[in-house]
Amino acid sequence: MDMAENTIWAIMAGGLLSLVLLAAADTVVTRSLGAARNMLLIFAIGSACIFLSGLPETLFPSLPERLMMALKAGFGLLSSALGLRFLGIWAGGDREDYLVHRLTVWGAYGMLIASLVTTVLATLVAPQDFHGLLMLTAGLNAIAVVLCMVIAVRAALLGDPLARWLVLACLILTGLMAGLYLHALKVPGIGLGLQALTATSAVLFLLIVMVLIVVRNRQQRQLVRLSRLEMGWDPATGLPTGAKLLSEVEHAFWRTGRLHGHCVVVGIYLSNLYELGDSMGRTSDNQILAATAARIRRAAGFRCVVGIYHPRCFIVVFSIDRKRTFNETYIARLLGLVTQPLQVVGSKDQRQPFVPQVGIALRTVQPDHSVPQDVIDEVEHEAMQQVRRPLPADRVDTTW
Repeated sequence: MDMAENTIWAIMAGGLLSLVLLAAADTVVTRSLGAARNMLLIFAIGSACIFLSGLPETLFPSLPERLMMALKAGFGLLSSALGLRFLGIWAGGDREDYLVHRLTVWGAYGMLIASLVTTVLATLVAPQDFHGLLMLTAGLNAIAVVLCMVIAVRAALLGDPLARWLVLACLILTGLMAGLYLHALKVPGIGLGLQALTATSAVLFLLIVMVLIVVRNRQQRQLVRLSRLEMGWDPATGLPTGAKLLSEVEHAFWRTGRLHGHCVVVGIYLSNLYELGDSMGRTSDNQILAATAARIRRAAGFRCVVGIYHPRCFIVVFSIDRKRTFNETYIARLLGLVTQPLQVVGSKDQRQPFVPQVGIALRTVQPDHSVPQDVIDEVEHEAMQQVRRPLPADRVDTTW
């Protein structure tokens, strides 16, 4: 290969390596099986593209010819096997579509067997006969691409919103496979333009695949989280409630007491939560709760306890040690964010502004000498009273 070709394939290899590193970082952060599958798939497909490009033997002429023949013959089919198997899992498995599940399972097994056979054959055939074996692997990979396209189209027709992007990825994969094998087979007429398009397709295809897998994994984690909200967690906001909230407040008191600090317990009472229920539908309540919870979290940060005592009353517990101070700017910021108007979308897609009417109160307590349940009841009652006698935004009634 000349310098221009080396540059094209080297840029492709760099882009693919970057995606592998991103997938590895996602695996380390999330520590989930789905992220590990994502990294494995990106690595397998990226490696197959690099082997077929001919870049390794160009950069390292001392590499054994038989080894490179085996990698070119077997790695592409191995990545197809992984792709089909993981595609079936991504599409929901047998619980979503039994036909697709069986198709991906048997297709993956077939590609895996074909990968093993072609790898063994690559170590046996003469180098001058490798051209025919490579054409065979190209045909088998074409079958895998067709299967992926069929599965993607079927998933899109059945209503999977992400499958439409998968169809686009399969179209890109078709061009990618054609370009790579035409280049590996040294078909005349393959110029720099087609090689550059092939290299770009490789990076773009893996980028789309990685994003689709990450989004689906996030959806799955969200479903798992929601399925565990039955005991102690509010389904609209994901915040602790009931006994779970009380347990977290008790733990915050205990932890702060060990540090010889004090706690500031804040009650936020949203009096008009159900104001739009009749006109906008009951989903408006959940929208308001979710937005309010997000605003409280944004203002309070993630080092404090935030929960819902009941649907209209939020509880925030700040733990203050001896080296920190607590002033009313925290409450002013909290009140400023929570009282900002928001748009609520109704069941018929109608939109209506909602202005929260909020009462806020706080108590500063010594955790070793306070009962969490009593403190929560006190700040809730004071916050309710605050709604009935609203104060200016720059003034908050506090008890020290």
